[in-house]
Amino acid sequence: MSDKEQLTAMGFDADRIEWALRATKRSGLQPALDHILANGDKAVPPPDEDDEEDDAPPADGAEAKSIKCSECGKVFRSSATASFHAEKSGHQEFEESTEEIKPLTEDEKKAKLEELRAKLAEKRAAASQEDAKAQKANEAIRRKAGQDTGRLKEEMKIKEAQKDVERKKQEKLEDARARAAIKAQIEADKRERAAKAAADKAAREGIAQPSAAQPAAPARPAAGIKSSDNPETRLQIRLSVGGAPLIKTFPSDSTLIDVAEFVASENISYSVDTINFATTFPRKSYSRDEMRKSLKDNGLTPSAVLMASQ
Repeated sequence: MSDKEQLTAMGFDADRIEWALRATKRSGLQPALDHILANGDKAVPPPDEDDEEDDAPPADGAEAKSIKCSECGKVFRSSATASFHAEKSGHQEFEESTEEIKPLTEDEKKAKLEELRAKLAEKRAAASQEDAKAQKANEAIRRKAGQDTGRLKEEMKIKEAQKDVERKKQEKLEDARARAAIKAQIEADKRERAAKAAADKAAREGIAQPSAAQPAAPARPAAGIKSSDNPETRLQIRLSVGGAPLIKTFPSDSTLIDVAEFVASENISYSVDTINFATTFPRKSYSRDEMRKSLKDNGLTPSAVLMASQ
């Protein structure tokens, strides 16, 4: 098997093999192999740019057959192997030598080849271990990133749940405040109706009204008469379009249609045909059929608060 075939069998590129054979003047397998190893990180130059060995004969006129390191005494077959030695050892002093290096025997060549293969296998194993370490480190980074993402999502869920609880608490608080306001309004309406009834009765009977310094006590309903049987119904009507609420006292036998006509006459934003009434306490919306019923039949007597909307 030729030197080129053996180098090809080792897995080297054809261009790099040709370069090594040219540079070492085809002086054997070992010089070519040394050249490949020494110049493995360099680009292959064109054939006309190959470095030529300086084969000038030594001073005594004898033919130079090798290159010798003056610092350690090692003898090299070619300038390529001498350069490789210089790079590895740092030695700088070389001289031509007439000492001839015997070519490697077949057994030596095989041993060198096996040594090279072992070194290459060792390098590949080391590279494989480094790759495995890098992959393991990358996997650990990915797992940590996934855990961080999951933790962030969980924290966001907890925060959203807390916000939902606070929102519900606020809604309950606002609802309680609204009920309290409605209840207070109802009580104020009752007191106002009682005062008006007392004033009307005093006017009918010719009784003098109490002075401002001594306010009259709220009048009590006549014995045996229920509040729901009151002939008058006082309504406070709150408008969805905004503005001050409308307050008016209607006969208890008036219908919600009558109330709608009153609202439409007071605010042009409302139409009798499309207006809707509702109460918030208790919560109720009145249908078109109920609009035709009296205030008493709709349970609004003696007073109520209505919400008007279109």
